[in-house]
Parts: sequence; C-alpha cells; structure tokens
Amino acid sequence: MFASLSDRLTATFRTLRGKGRLTDADIDGTVLEIRRALLDADVALPAVTTFTERIRARAVGAEVSRSLNPGQQVVKIVHEELIEILGGSARPLRVAKTGPTVIMLAGLQGAGKTTFAGKLAYHLKALGHTPLLVAADLQRPNAVTQLEVVAERAGVPVFAPEPGVTREDEKVRGNPVKVAGNAIKEATRRQHSVVIVDTAGRLGVDRELMKQASDIRKAIDPDEVLFVIDAMIGQDAVATAQAFQAGVAMTGVVLTKLDGDARGGAALSVREVTGVPILYASTGEKLDEFEVFHPERMAGRILDMGDVLSLIEKAEATFDQAEAQRMADKMSKGEDFTLTDFLSQMQQLKNMGSMKKMLTMLPGMGQMRDQIDNLDEAELTRTEAIIQSMTPLERDNPKVLNGSRRSRIAAGSGTSVAQINALVKRFEDAQRMMKAMAGGGGMPGLGGLPTMAPGAMPGGKKSKGKQAPQRKVKGKSGNPAKRAAQERALREHGAPAPASGSAFGLGRPTSDEPEFDPSQLPSLDKYLRG
Repeated sequence: MFASLSDRLTATFRTLRGKGRLTDADIDGTVLEIRRALLDADVALPAVTTFTERIRARAVGAEVSRSLNPGQQVVKIVHEELIEILGGSARPLRVAKTGPTVIMLAGLQGAGKTTFAGKLAYHLKALGHTPLLVAADLQRPNAVTQLEVVAERAGVPVFAPEPGVTREDEKVRGNPVKVAGNAIKEATRRQHSVVIVDTAGRLGVDRELMKQASDIRKAIDPDEVLFVIDAMIGQDAVATAQAFQAGVAMTGVVLTKLDGDARGGAALSVREVTGVPILYASTGEKLDEFEVFHPERMAGRILDMGDVLSLIEKAEATFDQAEAQRMADKMSKGEDFTLTDFLSQMQQLKNMGSMKKMLTMLPGMGQMRDQIDNLDEAELTRTEAIIQSMTPLERDNPKVLNGSRRSRIAAGSGTSVAQINALVKRFEDAQRMMKAMAGGGGMPGLGGLPTMAPGAMPGGKKSKGKQAPQRKVKGKSGNPAKRAAQERALREHGAPAPASGSAFGLGRPTSDEPEFDPSQLPSLDKYLRG
C-alpha cells in the first residue's frame, strides 16, 4: 500500500547523507520533497500542510544530536510526526462495564464491512470473548447470506431474523432498526459478551443512509461506532469520513484493503481531519489477515524501518510452542536435523501467512522490493510435496536417496529430479548450520572453530591483516625450524608470542595476572580424534 510513498521518502532522506549540518536550503528542499510525496500519495491537502509545517518547525529549531547525522535527524523528526498524524498510540476497544459490548459498523457499500465483521468476531473470540454477529443490512442483495457464511468460517453465531433482499429487483423489506434492537435483547439472554452489528451501506453518502444509521445508533446505544473505509479511495476518504462523523458520531476508524496497490493517502488523512483514532486494519481476505492498528509500527513501515514487533506477535500466535521446545531440546542434545524437522519448520512458517508480507516487515526490505515481488511462494508448496513423497527412512537419512528413489519422489510430487537435488542441497546446508549452532560450531562456547574453513572468520586466509600463526589441531605439519624463526621474528617486532595451547594467539599472562593452569581446560579429545 505505501510502497510508492516509502520509496519517495527514502530517496529524499538519502540526499542528506554525508552533510555535516542542516542548512535552511536543505530543510526547504527536504520539506518540499516530503510535501510532493504526500500529495502524490493522495493525502488530503490540510493534512499535508499541517504535517510539513510541523516538520519544518522542528527541523529549523532542532539541534542535531551528536550521535546522529543530519539525515538521521530528519528521519527521526519525520518518524515522530508520522506517528503523531496516525494517532500517537494505539487505543484499545472500549468494553461495556455491564452487559454485552455493542459495536456498530458503518460505511459505504463495498468498503468491506461484512468481511471485517467476521474478522473482528474471529479476533475477539481468540481473546476469550463470545461475539454475536447481527445482520442489519437488509437492502444489499444477499448481504445476510454473506454474513452467515463469514460467521460460519469464523466459528461464531449470527442473529439474522430477516432474510433481506436476495435479488436486485426486490424491494427493500424488513426493519433493520428493529433487528438491531432485538439483537441486543437476544445477546443479553444468551450471555454474549460482544455484539457486532453489520449495517447497510450505499454507493455514496445520502440522507436515507444517514437517517437509517442514526436510527440504529439510537436504538442500540453502541459502545463503539466503527467507520469502515476503503483505504484505496484516496482523498474521497476525507469527505466521506466527515459526513459519517456528522451523521453517526463515529468513535473509531477501520482501514480495509491495505494489501492493495493504491497509494494509501486515506490512512494519513482520516485521523488528522476527523480526530478519530484508527483502531484496526484489514490486510487481506482471510480471517487472520487483520491487525490492531499501531501508529508507531505503521510509521516504521512507511519509512522502511520495518515492523519487527508485529512479526514477532504473529510468530508467537501461530508457532507451536511444543514443537519449538522439541526442536530446542533436539538441538541441545546434538541430534541430527532431519527432513521431517525441516518440513515441520516450513509448515509453521506457512501458517504465519504470506512470505512477501513477512519480508516487508523487516527493516530495509524496501530496497529489495523487486526481489520480494518476484518471490515464488509456490516454492514452499512444492518443497512440502517433495518431502511428503519421501518415506520415513528417506526423511531421516537423505543419504539413501539414490537415482531411482529420487525419480520416484519426483514422480510422486509432480516435480523434477533437478528440483529434488536442489532441495537436498539446501537441506544439507541447513543441517550443517544447525549442527554448527547446536554442536559448538557457532558462538556458544566457540567449541567448533577448529573445524571452520579458512577465511570463514576474520583472521583466515581472506583476511588482509597480519595475524599470529595458527597452530593446527590435528597432526604437526610444516618445518619446525621455520616456525620457530617466525615466532622469534614476531617477538623482535614487539608482538607477543602465542601462549602455549592457544588457538587464537593469546599472549602470556603478565605479572599482574594469575598464572594460567592448563589443567582447567576442558577435554579436547573430541577434536583430536582422527
């Protein structure tokens, strides 16, 4: 949604790199580029004017921090002002003190109210609530049926006493105000904690729509009136939001279709113009493609700073804790990482949603947008099919995969032998990495450093700096006299001689340090065995 705006702002900040201080010309040029970028993104002119004036005032009067260069200082100011224009901080949903919490949804037709009603019910159900959906849209063809389908997918009940319009040529029948009022009584009787009322919309704002919405509001006295708006409609969002604010006094805004390719000006306009906070954002058609709106996280996405917190929350919500613990225990015991484990980890990754969306949440990924857009997410499905076509023996021991076995797997998974070979190669790389992390080849304990290839760490053959000679662990090779001469030359140039038994060229202890006792070292037999 914000790809174009993010690219423009990032390019603007790039021009400030390397400058020792901010001049008035630098500030004017930067503010002008930010203004153009916002207008191109369909942000409303009043919001653009307010936003750029705040940035200019802060940039002119701000002292550049000693730890930041001018470019970073401007990014910091813009980031903070973006957070402010988006609402400052996330506001939680208002909950009724007694009785069910009543939430009324309002908005134009096609904005995604019915789909959002199901997503909100699904989200609240996961938090321990017992929501009830109410079909109060009786004039759009099959609106009641659509809500019933969405409710079934979300696993929540729906209150729909009236069938509503089922054909385009039918006249409007049923009383949505009466349906909404009876729904509150029904929810109280059945002890539902939340009632979500889906109301009718129009193709445009009119008097009949506002009167009906106002009558429903008076009948149910909702705790929240959420205005659902299509984030792709651009500057029209401002006029529509102002009309609903005057007609039904909305208390929160919901942005839908944030996964679209529009420029996203609505998100930056509605909050500034109406003063009503944005509570939720819908990012796709699926029930779980929905998130609580956090201004600071959205500002980070716009400025290509990423949204790692949302990524972590999604991972915590979807990852199997028992499976994660099993993998951790397996690594700690030094057991082999198998294709079965590989499949399990990949399936959990798929449960998090689109790989492209997850990658865009990482900082700096805006510079790799073309590669992300070209990412073939079907590759995960093909990999899953290949592993599931293997026998348990083949998954646990890929070394048994000879030519005939690979041909059978390729036929069973609908792939080619070349794809099987590529998967096995990637798995072997992953297996080596897991062994390095679990068996001491990584950072913990530095136990596996002797097995690393030269040049893999600073000080290897690819390092240009002068270094102490490395002593090989297995066997003694080279000329001993030449090695002694090298050590003597190093001492003459003031370099300390390597301590006995040290693989890292550590110096001998000084007089102020206690003498090192070699017996304290752990056994190195596992590295010396041939």
